[in-house]
Amino acid sequence: MVKGSQKIVAVDQDIPIIDMSQERSRVSMQIVKACETLGFFKLVNHGVDQTTISRMDQESINFFAKPVHEKKSVKPANQPFRYGFRDIGLNGDSGEVEYLLFHTNDPAFLSQLSVSSAVNCYIEAVKQLAREILDLTAEGLGVPPHTFSRLISSVDSDSVLRVNHYPPSDQFFGGATLSDKSVSLTRVGFGEHTDPQILTVLRSNGVGGLQVSNSDGLWVPVSPDPSAFCVNVGDLLQVMTNGRFISIRHRALTYGKESRLSTAYFAGPPLQAMIGPLPVMVKTVNQPRLYQTFTWSEYKKLAYSLRLEDSRLDMFRTCKK
Repeated sequence: MVKGSQKIVAVDQDIPIIDMSQERSRVSMQIVKACETLGFFKLVNHGVDQTTISRMDQESINFFAKPVHEKKSVKPANQPFRYGFRDIGLNGDSGEVEYLLFHTNDPAFLSQLSVSSAVNCYIEAVKQLAREILDLTAEGLGVPPHTFSRLISSVDSDSVLRVNHYPPSDQFFGGATLSDKSVSLTRVGFGEHTDPQILTVLRSNGVGGLQVSNSDGLWVPVSPDPSAFCVNVGDLLQVMTNGRFISIRHRALTYGKESRLSTAYFAGPPLQAMIGPLPVMVKTVNQPRLYQTFTWSEYKKLAYSLRLEDSRLDMFRTCKK
């Protein structure tokens, strides 16, 4: 159930839209500004082939249309990568969502899927887009080339793809329908959280539901645009920029009579990659070092041990709040 006290502002209020067909230096500066002020932006003219996107969408729709027992039969060797519904993570979080979650470097799991060809093409396309965004970010910050993108380019990078299917509000997984007087028309599909990785590249169909939290703690609904990608800063990028970039809190709500489909690529580094504030960021921001240095494995372990809405970064601050 959505808490009524949480205020919602106008759709797309102050959300940057960045056109990648502009001159390169202009794009890089716009990305940096968006990451500093909100930690979220929309990307248009991104260069990802529409055929690749359409194939991924259609194969995802086909998969979720299958009987539940068929979807449940898709199981990789290493949990928690799998098909699931309602449960989110391992600590009691739940939502009105079913999903397919898998590691991008898990060919054995991908081979189980009828969508494997479409998925592989999509992963390569969004991985390249994520690299380009991170290279543009490095240019805008004036740090060495590939400072960020090298972390997700490694063969052992720990990146994840998640395909979420949010049902119409009259087909909740809990069995309740709109005829039940006690059921709200709007429910939580995926509760508020930040993403623990470096960067998230997300797109959805033409159905709304995504909301991001602005600097005042107000929820900003994001209008659906199937031709655009939504990009948000993850926890690790906030750490590497010593707090200059914002790992934005966001959530997904379910309402209306149409299904929402979203596909998110979470760009992560190798498990043993050392993550900490870049020295130049400490000097540039002219403030003390805010975060400790840790491995992605250590941070990931912590992230999976907490509830969805918990603030993980506070536990790695040099000075605890």
